[in-house]
Parts: sequence; structure tokens; C-alpha cells
Amino acid sequence: MLKNAFKVLEERGFIEQVSDDELSKIFEREKVTCYVGFDPSAISLHVGNLLPLIALSHVQRCGHISIGLLGGGTGMIGDPSGKSEERVLLSQETLERNANAVRSQIERLLKPENPDIGAVMIINNADWLTKYSLIEFLRDIGKHFRVGEMLAKESVKRRMEIGEGISFTEFSYMLLQSADFLHLFEKHNCIVQFGGSDQWGNITAGIELIRRIKGAQAYGATFPLITTASGQKLGKTEKGAIYLDPNLTSPYEFYQYWINVDDKDVIKYLKWFTFLPLSYIDELAESVEKEPEERKAQKALAYEVTKFVHGAEQADIAVKTSEILFGKEISDVSDEMLEGIFKDVPSTEMPANAIETGISIIDAMVMSNIANGRSAARRLIAGGGVYLNNKRVSDPDFIITRESLASTHIAVIRTGKRNYHLLRFKN
Repeated sequence: MLKNAFKVLEERGFIEQVSDDELSKIFEREKVTCYVGFDPSAISLHVGNLLPLIALSHVQRCGHISIGLLGGGTGMIGDPSGKSEERVLLSQETLERNANAVRSQIERLLKPENPDIGAVMIINNADWLTKYSLIEFLRDIGKHFRVGEMLAKESVKRRMEIGEGISFTEFSYMLLQSADFLHLFEKHNCIVQFGGSDQWGNITAGIELIRRIKGAQAYGATFPLITTASGQKLGKTEKGAIYLDPNLTSPYEFYQYWINVDDKDVIKYLKWFTFLPLSYIDELAESVEKEPEERKAQKALAYEVTKFVHGAEQADIAVKTSEILFGKEISDVSDEMLEGIFKDVPSTEMPANAIETGISIIDAMVMSNIANGRSAARRLIAGGGVYLNNKRVSDPDFIITRESLASTHIAVIRTGKRNYHLLRFKN
């Protein structure tokens, strides 16, 4: 059953500009094909790409068709929109590698498992742009553009106003993106292009090209520029960008990024980056006002976004990891999870039979070099600085038994706030 995807996006605050108010009515009465372009300038998409990905997912969930367009061709030129200086051109090999990686990410995030969800197509514009000869491109595409109109576009004007100016190469980017829209219109009946607010000039140029060549109506809409309450660009941290590739940004780091979102941002982020009902988001907004210390909204945001990007299993692990590292008692977890959470902390292999007969906490601390002798271990315990599975040990005669393990074979000793050590009781 078709739903009005444009209305859904509008209600959740996705729409900043729209080329024609009729667009909402079109989504109401027919199945619509929409596209968003993704620049393969890096080996992975990042948090800044999430809004258009989720917008395409909303389009699918409403029964319409999404196209994720890989910029394998346009990436050879580089989009000047939002840039203050000329981009460094990437080699064709690098672009192909990046495009393949980005394709896999889009497929994983948007490929529908439910037959009622609209289809997704992932297409590389190198398939047609690289086939143009210069003469063909100037004759078929270039003749429909007026230099005065191009100079009036905001992305071009901004570059012309600064010392570097703009090269003919980047000046021509608008024609390439317009040619993309025309191609998708002709081959896939795609009538809508979505993009960031800095893409407005390129989008409207494509709409005009379709009107001039095909005598047909196409549409465009842009998403708002996303910054944090402090004015920082979304997804930028002291460590660098937050990537969607788990090898570049771990699911735990990804989860932590979202759980640390400012109260001023969290509700709009819930509307943009999750599929939670607006009625529930309103309830979470009340919790931000009445009990901000509970951070219910941030926890919901972090879990839902991590689930969308990395899957429910990794989201659950990220939640558990966060709880453990912030002091919640550790119990009923797997050896594998503990090994993953504490992969970078010291560990000691303990005699397997010791857990059957029991081993004193002091002996365990000495054997693992957590304490330099029994007296030092006693002093640490007496000072309240020793924890077993995040539960404080106050009795120096405490015996570690099988019931004391956090998982099948592992116990976790912590001294102070962050000094962890794994005890492995394995054969």
C-alpha cells in the first residue's frame, strides 16, 4: 500500500526547499522513483550521509522506489558545492574502490527484506558519463545551459567571490549532475532528486534540463544543513569523522557518538535519524524536559541509529559494552563479548581447576600481577579500590568460585575507575 513519503519526510523535518508544491500530491497518487547521489570520495560513507540514506529508506517504506546513485563519473571532477577550494582529483582506481565499498554499504542499509517495501536500485553514473565524447557532451548537454544562469547559482557565486575562484572543470560539474538526472528520468522514470541544501543549484539545473529536452516536469527537494547545537558539523569529532564502516568506527564508538548528543539536538535527531513514531518521540521530549539526567532520548537515539547501521546484534552489544564500561555489574554475558569489550586490556590465564576449588581474590591479584604482593592487595581492598565484575570487593578473604564468573570462563577485576584485568579460567 502506497503512503505519501513526502508528507512523512515533511512531518519529520527533512524538507528545507522544494521545487514545486505539487510534489506531495504526486506521492499521494502514484508510485514515485527518487534518487540521491553519493560521492565516493572516501572508502566509507559517514554520519553526514545518514540523512539522505534514511530519507531513501522512508521512500521505500512508503512503497515507492529509491535510487542510490554512485558518483563514479562525477567523482572524477568533484562537486564544488560547499567547498571553498578546488578538490584534489582522485585516480580512477581509487574511485572504483571507493564506489564498490559505498555500493555495499547502501545495499546493506536499503536492500528491502519485506516484499511490501519499495525497491532500491544502486547505479554508478560512470556507466554513462564516461561514454560521452567531449563534442557529444557539449552538443547534447552543454547547449542547453546559459553561462549567466550558471554564474548566478549560489555554489558558483561563492567560489567566484574568493581569491581561488573556480576552474572550468568544477564549473562544469553542474552539467554532469544535470545529465545524471536526465539519464535517470529517461531510463528509470525517476522524477525526484533529493539532496543537501548545498545541492539546490545543481538540482534545479537538472529539472530545467529535463524540461528543455523532454518537455516534462521533474522535481527536487533539499534537506537542511545539519550542525550540532554548538555549530559543529555533524559527525566531526576530535578523532575525525564518524564512519559507517565498522572497521573505521567501531559500533561501540558509533553508539557513544549518539549517546553523547546534546539535549538541544536530541529530539530533532530522533526525527531525522530514527524511524520511531512521532508520538513516542514527543514522549521522549517530555523526558528531556522533566528528567534530563536519565538521558532516555539519547539512549533511544543511540540504539536506533546503531541498529539501522550495524544491526540489532551489534546495537545490543554496544549497549552492554557501554553499561559495563560505565560500572554496571557484569553478569550473564558470553566469553566472546567480554573478549571483544576488553580486547585491549591485560589478561591472565588461570589454572582451570582453581575455579572448581575456589581461589582467594588476593591470590588471584598476586598471580596476575594486579598487586605487587599480598599486603598490597589487602591495602587495595581495604581502600575500596577493588571490584570483581564491577561489584566492589570489601572482604579480603573473598573466594572466587564458578558462581563469581561474569561469563563461562572469565572474571573481570577492576582497580580504581578504569584499570581492568581479565582472569581466564580455561583448560
